[in-house]
Amino acid sequence: MKRKKRPDHVSHDRWLVSYADFITLLFAFFVVLYASAQVDKRKVGRLALAIQVGFKQMGVFDSSNTKPQVLGSETVPDDLENSQRDSQAASPDRPNMDEIEKQLKESLAPEIKKNMISVTPTKEGIVVSLRELGFFDIGSTKLRPEAIPTLAQFIKVIGPLRARVRIEGHTDNIPIHNARFDSNWELSTGRATEIIKLFIVRYAVAPVRLSASGYGEYFPVTSNDTPEGRNMNRRVDLVILNSTAESGPQLPSRPTPSPPVSPAN
Repeated sequence: MKRKKRPDHVSHDRWLVSYADFITLLFAFFVVLYASAQVDKRKVGRLALAIQVGFKQMGVFDSSNTKPQVLGSETVPDDLENSQRDSQAASPDRPNMDEIEKQLKESLAPEIKKNMISVTPTKEGIVVSLRELGFFDIGSTKLRPEAIPTLAQFIKVIGPLRARVRIEGHTDNIPIHNARFDSNWELSTGRATEIIKLFIVRYAVAPVRLSASGYGEYFPVTSNDTPEGRNMNRRVDLVILNSTAESGPQLPSRPTPSPPVSPAN
C-alpha cells in the first residue's frame, strides 16, 4: 500500500515580501514627489518674480528701494533690478519725475522767483501751480498775454513726453455772480479748459493726454480768511501725472506753497 505524500508546508508570511516591496516603491514615489515640489517651488518663485517686475515696469506696483521677497527665497537679481530702473527712467510713458522737476524749476526759475509759480513734487506726480495774479484777471478765464511765454516753457519740458497732464482750476470762497459765471465751479472749470485749448491748438499736445477739472473753492491750499490766502487759493494747477496717480486731487498730501511776496509800493 502506497504511503500518501504529505503536503508541502505553506508559509503564511509570504505577504510580507510583497508588502515590503510596496512600501519601498511608495517611499520612492513620495521622494520623487517631494523633489519635484521643491523644483516647482523655485520655478513658481521665478515666475512670480518675473510677473512682479513686469507689473512694476508697467506702473501697477510702486517701485521700492528694497528688493521684494518672493516665497521667502527668491529676490530680484541685481541685473534685473538695474534693467528695470533703467527702462523706467528711459520710458516716455513713465518718465523720470525727478528729472522733470529739475527741468521745470530751471525753465521756470524767473516765474518761481516772482512767486507766480510753484513746482511741487507729490505722490501723484508734479504740481505746477499757476497763481491767478500772473495768468488771469479776476473773474475771467482769458489768459493774459504775458502768461503765454511761461506756458510755452512748460510745454517745452513736458511736450516730448507722453505723460498725462490734469489741469485743475481752483478759486477762493468769495461767491461770483457776473454776466458769464454764476458760480466758482464754472469759473474754475473755464480756466482749466482755456489752458487745455491753448495746449491743443497752439502747441499740438495730444488731447488724450489732457484732462480738465474744476474744484471751485473746495480744495484750498491755505485759509481764505486773509487776502494773501485768497490770492494763493485762486490758482490753476498743472498736474503731471505719474502712472500710479489717482483720478482726483490729493491736496492734503501736497505741501502748502510759501506765501507770495507782496509787491513793492
